[in-house]
Amino acid sequence: MEPVGPVTGLRSVAVSEWIVSLGCGATPPLSFDPLGSGKSNLVSLVTDANRNRWVLRRPPMGRLAPSAHDIAREHEVLVAVNDSVPTPRVIALTTDPSITDVPLMLLEHVEGLVLEDTEVAERTSPAWRGSLARSVPEALAKVHAVDLEGVGLAQLASSKPYAQRQVKRWQRQWKELDTPSLSGVVGIADRLAANAPTQNETALVHGDFHLRNLILDPDSGAVRAIVDWELCTLGDPLADLGGLLAYWPRPGDDPMVPFSASTLADFPERHELVGTYAEITGRDVGAVAFWQALAYWKIAIIIQGVRVRAARRGTRSPHYDERFVESLLARAEQEIEAYESNDAP
Repeated sequence: MEPVGPVTGLRSVAVSEWIVSLGCGATPPLSFDPLGSGKSNLVSLVTDANRNRWVLRRPPMGRLAPSAHDIAREHEVLVAVNDSVPTPRVIALTTDPSITDVPLMLLEHVEGLVLEDTEVAERTSPAWRGSLARSVPEALAKVHAVDLEGVGLAQLASSKPYAQRQVKRWQRQWKELDTPSLSGVVGIADRLAANAPTQNETALVHGDFHLRNLILDPDSGAVRAIVDWELCTLGDPLADLGGLLAYWPRPGDDPMVPFSASTLADFPERHELVGTYAEITGRDVGAVAFWQALAYWKIAIIIQGVRVRAARRGTRSPHYDERFVESLLARAEQEIEAYESNDAP
């Protein structure tokens, strides 16, 4: 029987035959449906005749930068950490040109709750929301506890200080956008470069650790899986913690569409996440305000990029306007000031 589809960029017949040949229990016909709301690597839900499910990942359509959306690299990392970090189990990777023109990775499907928007979060209980104060930092601590030498990831990325690498990278991204009206970006970049903390350790960094990339137990709130590892690298572990805080708005903060779930009552405060992470890891978290500032600044550049690309197409971003970017830059400035004065919350 023919597979059900098609999904853009997927040779469903050839891919179906490949999946069935893996011996993972897939019974044809297979169906392929888009999964999730991400705008980067493309994810499909694979369902077989017996309603068994898997997840298939491939790079986005179009021309890509050489190091962008590297599925083979993501596969390498997931295989290395599958036994120590909550992640979907890797089943297979293929680059066979008779099956696909880009790398494809097949993963187990992890059942659970993903807080993609406020409507999903509103169906959770106060106790469940409160449980995230421990479960989310616990999951992040497992990422940062990976033995890089032991799992073969010590050469995954540059060993140069991560803060400087990040500032330089996102400065380049900003220059390419050519939007001088938001002059605050340059000033914040200078302050970040001048105040970069000394990197005392190198750890595996997820690079995009936030609620929408976590699959959660709907009863206990435990993290069943961390997904979307395409930005993972080696660097300062506090970078992930600062990013988590930046993507964790609370009541009274400017809305971060679509990162609005944590604005509901009973979600942990940011300082609770920091305190639990420090308790679990024993790390000095005094520089977290720097990394939170860098994350706000980086997100502002990302969102401005969305706006600029939409404008070049003659369209508008449905969610973001310049005021939103300016708000993020204001938060970045607030956090870097707190770090400079050594009065970080």
